[in-house]
Amino acid sequence: MTMIVFPMPGNEALGKNLAHDTGSQLGEVDVRRFPDGESYVRLLTPVHDRPVALVDTLAQPDSKILPLLFAAAAAKDLGATRVGLVAPYLAYMRQDRRFNPGEAVSSTHFGRLLSGWLDWLVTVDPHLHRHASLDEVYTIPNQVVQAAPQISEWIRKNVENPVLVGPDEESKQWVSRVAERAGAPYTVLHKIRHGDRDVEVSAPDVGRWRDHTPVLVDDIISTARTMIETIKGLQKLDLAAPVCIGVHAVFAGSAYEDLVAAGAAKIVTCNTIPHASNLIDLTEPIVEAAVSLAPSPTP
Repeated sequence: MTMIVFPMPGNEALGKNLAHDTGSQLGEVDVRRFPDGESYVRLLTPVHDRPVALVDTLAQPDSKILPLLFAAAAAKDLGATRVGLVAPYLAYMRQDRRFNPGEAVSSTHFGRLLSGWLDWLVTVDPHLHRHASLDEVYTIPNQVVQAAPQISEWIRKNVENPVLVGPDEESKQWVSRVAERAGAPYTVLHKIRHGDRDVEVSAPDVGRWRDHTPVLVDDIISTARTMIETIKGLQKLDLAAPVCIGVHAVFAGSAYEDLVAAGAAKIVTCNTIPHASNLIDLTEPIVEAAVSLAPSPTP
């Protein structure tokens, strides 16, 4: 049977594209809150004996996770054959070990929670600094879309004479792939995180590339403190104002405005979280990943 794609609120554009490109039916879901704040979820499209894909990017996840789980549970309760999730941004990946006594290892707990209600998962560049793969966190089949090819292509087309700058040692493997595809040199900083908004980075080693345009690349731009501190270092070296590229446009609080004020020449993100800076489109590889996990339509 043909799959039904249900875009959760705010995910209508990707859901429509996913349904169209996979030959699926676009479903309707009603999500709202009762006066006491509890969530109400109703699947308006029948799902009996049909596979289902929920589309929900999980930035600001705490207000989204209960409606998502209720939608998944309702689909299964109403007879859906399989229920998958397309979540371009996957939340709760940072806390991947117990840094202080008594802490919840939220990435593991969140992975168990979603794995318990879903049959497959598609996401983009999850924060896997201490995990070799998403399989260490999720027990369901999954596909991880890599944004590096599209980022490299954007850099080749839009930045003259770039030099890529990674925020920390953990970014080296990823930034090096982007740089290789873009045909550009790269360097990687040393970062010390003292707190959520207190970050110290080493001075960028880019003096040899004074005639290049610095391109700061990171997977998540949340508080933007790392990029802001890096921009300060570039300014001390009298280098050109940098282009800042992030896969996921989290932009907590005034982070975007702070990054502009710090001197970023341009801020570019992928369309995993809707934002005005979304200039790199990952729809095609996301659809391809979903097709690889979702059942093929049958007459």
